[in-house]
Amino acid sequence: MRWPRQLMSLLLVLTLVAGPPLVLLSLAGPPLPDWPTPQQAREWIQQPLTEQTLTAALTIAAWLVWLLLAGTVTIRALTRLRATASWLRRMPLPTPLQATAGGIAGAAVLGVSSHAIAAPPPPSTQPVAADSLDQGPPDDDVLHDGGISIAGGWMSRDVAERVNAAAALVWLRRRRAYRPRPPGQPSSEDRDLAPLPPTVTAVQAALADTPTPRSETGATSTGSTLRRAPEAGEALPRAGIGLTGSGAHNVARGLLVTGLLAVHHPTVSVVVTRTALATLLGPTAEPLSRRLPRLAVVDTLEEASQLLPPRPAGRGFDRREQPQHRTPNNPGPPGPVLIVDQATATDNAESLSSLAINAAPVAVLGPWPAGQTWQVDPAGHTSSPSGRGPVGPRMCVLTQVTATDLLTVLAHSDPSPPHPETPGPPRDPDLPVRPPRSPATGSQRHVPSGDDDRRLQLRVLGEPTLLLDGQPLTVRRSAALQVLVFLAAHPDGADTRALTDAIWPGLPRHSLTGRLYTTLSDLRATIRSAAGVSIIEHSDDRYRLDPAGITVDLWRFHHAVRDATTAVTTDATTWKAIVDAYPADLAARRTWPWLDPIREAARRHVIDAYAALAETAPDAQQALEWLQAGIRIDPYNADLQTRAVTALIALGDHSAADHMRQGYARRLAAAGIVPTNTDLTTLTPDRSARHPHPVTP
Repeated sequence: MRWPRQLMSLLLVLTLVAGPPLVLLSLAGPPLPDWPTPQQAREWIQQPLTEQTLTAALTIAAWLVWLLLAGTVTIRALTRLRATASWLRRMPLPTPLQATAGGIAGAAVLGVSSHAIAAPPPPSTQPVAADSLDQGPPDDDVLHDGGISIAGGWMSRDVAERVNAAAALVWLRRRRAYRPRPPGQPSSEDRDLAPLPPTVTAVQAALADTPTPRSETGATSTGSTLRRAPEAGEALPRAGIGLTGSGAHNVARGLLVTGLLAVHHPTVSVVVTRTALATLLGPTAEPLSRRLPRLAVVDTLEEASQLLPPRPAGRGFDRREQPQHRTPNNPGPPGPVLIVDQATATDNAESLSSLAINAAPVAVLGPWPAGQTWQVDPAGHTSSPSGRGPVGPRMCVLTQVTATDLLTVLAHSDPSPPHPETPGPPRDPDLPVRPPRSPATGSQRHVPSGDDDRRLQLRVLGEPTLLLDGQPLTVRRSAALQVLVFLAAHPDGADTRALTDAIWPGLPRHSLTGRLYTTLSDLRATIRSAAGVSIIEHSDDRYRLDPAGITVDLWRFHHAVRDATTAVTTDATTWKAIVDAYPADLAARRTWPWLDPIREAARRHVIDAYAALAETAPDAQQALEWLQAGIRIDPYNADLQTRAVTALIALGDHSAADHMRQGYARRLAAAGIVPTNTDLTTLTPDRSARHPHPVTP
């Protein structure tokens, strides 16, 4: 507990402040009992070094030292009081409705009899990023408006889940495209291991610890009971709207991203005029538009009318699937969204009204005389131009930078496996090029490679676990567990900025330093009280795990990889050492955004090892077994699938080869990746060929 230490510190400070004056007054009295007379001054000048003057000088010096100490304590106390007052001013206070609800709840609790049956707790509200809750009345509307707040805007939970799924697809496509390489080539420094844009990682971090079940690709499971947010087209009136106010352009960007994330439109999801797109995205509009297959950019409404299919006349849709804000005057399933600039809307008002009624919902960047006009604030709340209350649901709002980050991930192409002569996987031209240094090969810090008798062990390959004498040691804070795994993945250590950016992405760094210090202090106290040692070193603003006090399974894996990479010649024993040191993926089942590049780099080392073992296998059957083991590590890698199909053909098992090819195509489709012709062709080698060993494509 912290309060005994705090009490002892307070008593020590009071002793240092109050003790010296009492001792000086009792022994020497005040420093100057009275002012010296002229006679005493002349005597001091004639003979300055007397017992009386020396005593007075020492007494004055002692009082000055005490004054310095008291001044320092006073300044520190005032600083703490000022910081506390500032924190109290920033602390959010409950709204009147929240205070009323709290009072009613308190009265209800006090009024319940002691033998009353406890009701089950209500379902938790939707999580928001950065521990920031959307302030509002504690009623059903909170569930409707709840969502994810990020630095560049706000989005509904449903949209955030789709962003998370799109980010997961980026990594799945990278895994599919990777081609194993022999040692000595920079497989761990691939350019496609660059992290995703900051906005995407902030959304992922907000959803990382949510209890909602997800599939492997990160999409919300069908069993989720969360209320579905409206699609971009569903949120708009049938006749279209004009957007005004300080949040108009942010809402239009939200419609653009939400429409492209929709799952109902396999061809075109959003049609936008070129002028409107340039207004919303600036200089990135043109290059992004060429890489978004479901975005259609037009110059005239005539082009838009050719792309927008007419709404089915007289056909409604299942009322059970309608969002609550749909009315009988607004039938039909949501279709593509049309976003136009104000000049186009003014010059073609009649044509635009016809498109809005017969083809697609329309959003105009500005007031629209022929339809409704919504005034939107920066938070996405809609109201009439007179400001007399909401006229529609809360809309997704995104700044230009935030929207560009999200569209960059959506614009990620679906690359087919590269040609055999291609030296490496294709780079995503619009994703940032910041290849991370692999901890496995880039670290110069010595770490132990074998087992020893150290009491503390950290396992991060699989479920992260801290062991003391072989027994799990409870780490109370989830952020503390992240710190341990992050430092294990970075043996050279990390500074405060790297830790806060990784664990709490998207939040102001100056507000996180105290949170990091608290997390580290709690972690150190937990380990010290249990094991009596401190394993986290801190020097020059860098935190490191002390290799003398703890063993880490990831470090042993790195050691095996370095042996294979630096060896003059390698054999099956070298590659088996890598395979044996890799029991599972790094921090398996954890969805921390910073993990993806490091986790994928480690996985690629293992894939390289399995491919090398298959190439050096004495027969095709043994090679097939190694390839199947590699596929269990990464079932999405196209190269391993191709090698395994080739091995089955070489063994004459054509039925199993067909089954594997079809299963791989189904796996890609289930993950949201449409199998391309290249996938199907690559996995169908010539059956007439007979090879004693699998042929590397």
